[in-house]
Amino acid sequence: MDFTFTPDEERFRADLRAFLQARLPERWSDRAFLGEVPPDEHEAVELAIRRALADRHWLAAGWPEDLGGANASVMQQAIQQDEAAYLAMPGAVNAGVQWVGPAIQMFGSAAQRDLYLPRIARGEDVWCTLYSEPGAGSDLAALQTRAVRDGDEYILNGSKIWASGAGRATHGWLAARTDPAAPKHRGISTFAVPMDTPGVSVRPLVDLDGGTDLSEVFFEDARIPARNLIGAEGRGWYQVTETLDRARSGVEAFAEGKANLERLVAAAKDESSLIAKSPNARYEIADRWIELEVGYQVAYRVPYLEAQGETPNHEANVSKLYGSELTQRIANTGMHLLGMASQVAPGSPYARLGGAFARLYTRAAAATIAGGPSEVQRNVIAQRGLGLPRS
Repeated sequence: MDFTFTPDEERFRADLRAFLQARLPERWSDRAFLGEVPPDEHEAVELAIRRALADRHWLAAGWPEDLGGANASVMQQAIQQDEAAYLAMPGAVNAGVQWVGPAIQMFGSAAQRDLYLPRIARGEDVWCTLYSEPGAGSDLAALQTRAVRDGDEYILNGSKIWASGAGRATHGWLAARTDPAAPKHRGISTFAVPMDTPGVSVRPLVDLDGGTDLSEVFFEDARIPARNLIGAEGRGWYQVTETLDRARSGVEAFAEGKANLERLVAAAKDESSLIAKSPNARYEIADRWIELEVGYQVAYRVPYLEAQGETPNHEANVSKLYGSELTQRIANTGMHLLGMASQVAPGSPYARLGGAFARLYTRAAAATIAGGPSEVQRNVIAQRGLGLPRS
């Protein structure tokens, strides 16, 4: 693996950072400040950034130019995810660009590509992912939401949970069971579902941090055209796994971690009593920084392999596992350095660092669950990476 960036990649990073910094409101990268931003203001900033990126063909930078992209390399795409997460750009994780669009490019018909891809690249449509269910999270292939063919339509019934951004999405990327008699991995299909379809309803879920980005989504005899089936019926599981392998390097966790560690280092320098009260925190911060540097190399190995024509598989799982567990360790280190006051939420005059680590600590609780639990990541690494047998 080449551990250096090319001059073109470094220029791309500098241009992108300047572009985003010029358009993000002052203090936006302050994680505590974000906790005080009203949802409508947050959404307005996200929309403005999305449109500005689209105008420069950077929203879907890795797509071909004729589809609205900039033909960016896989390494440039990882750099874009890195910078967006480091600067806390709203909408940094974009389902439409990162896995829905690529899935439609690989498996969709010409008509579907013409319909959906330009609108995603222009930022006109916002997609959410409708995979997990109350009884199908870690074992996603156990999903039970049904899609039954009825002439030129499919009838949808069931529910999804932990759907990020569903409340503001225009479309959902749905995995549903079309053949209940088939083995569970072979009876699943994928669909494009307009979220304003009659029979589709969204109920926000309030998380530990008080946020409502996650939702439950219910389907009650919701009808969608049969042409909304993406790819061949019964091949949905393979489409999901193929696109998720390529969707994320996991660099976002390390970019956010870097921003949070920089805040801790600055706090320790500004207030020497913090280290005096918790002398072990100095060594914890050093440990976290070393782990962060290791994590960056793990994450960038994913686009490096793609650039060599390989399909990252267990490498992406290693990055996700390591990044989510490091997020929790950084949150704990912040608590140890800042003391009991670190638990005071944003908005209080008693909050340390504006309550940034109180917010991080509650969000980090779900880090090893969201996007695939650590146990599942370890199983995939063991089987696909180490060649170990199923237990």
